[in-house]
Amino acid sequence: MAFGNDSSKIIEGPLSTEQAVREMEASNTLIFRVARAATKSQIKWAMEKEFAIKVLDVRTQITQKGFKKAFIKLAPESSAVDVNTQLGLV
Repeated sequence: MAFGNDSSKIIEGPLSTEQAVREMEASNTLIFRVARAATKSQIKWAMEKEFAIKVLDVRTQITQKGFKKAFIKLAPESSAVDVNTQLGLV
């Protein structure tokens, strides 16, 4: 599936679970629900464009419910807490 230059079609939204908060605080990692057809490089591009952050690594997982989660590890100069504050989650 082609997403073009539309990052909102790739990133569906943040997950605010206990695991997401632990990951954010412990390892500067964000957890987002993303389009199932999105690749890791597309997710990285969309996050960097949408939030003006530096992404080090993207890991993905397809849940039993059938949606795709992306674990986005940020560079030390980018803060996961700041992104969540920007989204109004913290």
